[in-house]
Amino acid sequence: VQLQASGGGTVQAGGSLRVSCEASGLTFRNYGMGWLRQAPGKEREFVTAISWSGGSTYYANSVKGRFTISRDNAKNTVHLQMNSLKPEDTAVYYCAAKLFPSRDHWHENSDEYDYWGQGTQVTVSS
Repeated sequence: VQLQASGGGTVQAGGSLRVSCEASGLTFRNYGMGWLRQAPGKEREFVTAISWSGGSTYYANSVKGRFTISRDNAKNTVHLQMNSLKPEDTAVYYCAAKLFPSRDHWHENSDEYDYWGQGTQVTVSS
């Protein structure tokens, strides 16, 4: 299984970035997908998740209204569109996959995910 993240970079505050994650070696439609991030000196934190179908999404309060997660099951890809970026959004962003995710709750803890991408750096300058 491989999750290949791409699209990170540096942007000024208020700008936008789109990061993507392409999965291989798994049956993508069986997995809920999430994005988590880790800033220097901080623990990894949940950002957003999407159901296997793409019909349901969930966001951390800190990004709600600014970030949008989407997926394309035909291309085994999940995207994270980030708008109105703030310096506090600076972090390494990781995509993660959860096999047969729960229908009762969203998976916000790192240890709930089965597979991880390598991470992509997002830097927001003030």
